[in-house]
Amino acid sequence: MADLVCALSDLKVNEAKRVVVQGKPIALVLDGNGEVHAIGDTCTHGDISLSEGFVEDDTLECWAHGSQFSLLTGKPLSLPAYEPVPVYLVQLTDGNIFIDPTVTKEI
Repeated sequence: MADLVCALSDLKVNEAKRVVVQGKPIALVLDGNGEVHAIGDTCTHGDISLSEGFVEDDTLECWAHGSQFSLLTGKPLSLPAYEPVPVYLVQLTDGNIFIDPTVTKEI
């Protein structure tokens, strides 16, 4: 079952926002095309919050060591990380964002 996470208006374009849904930290990103992405918020290289990093195009970069993760697939696009983060399905309803953290996108 999807949980209400926040309003779409709570997001800023090309900035990550950390939310916790059913105990799982998730980074939300509203990209320049108006699409909302939700990926695991913990860098797989270290226990670092990705939402504190930098959004560039369709990637979220870990501020600590520079690994970039695809917002579409969760795959790391640069070292030192080599394990992907989960990508969650986002449901938009009446201007609100809903996520079920038990369901990830199949890539």
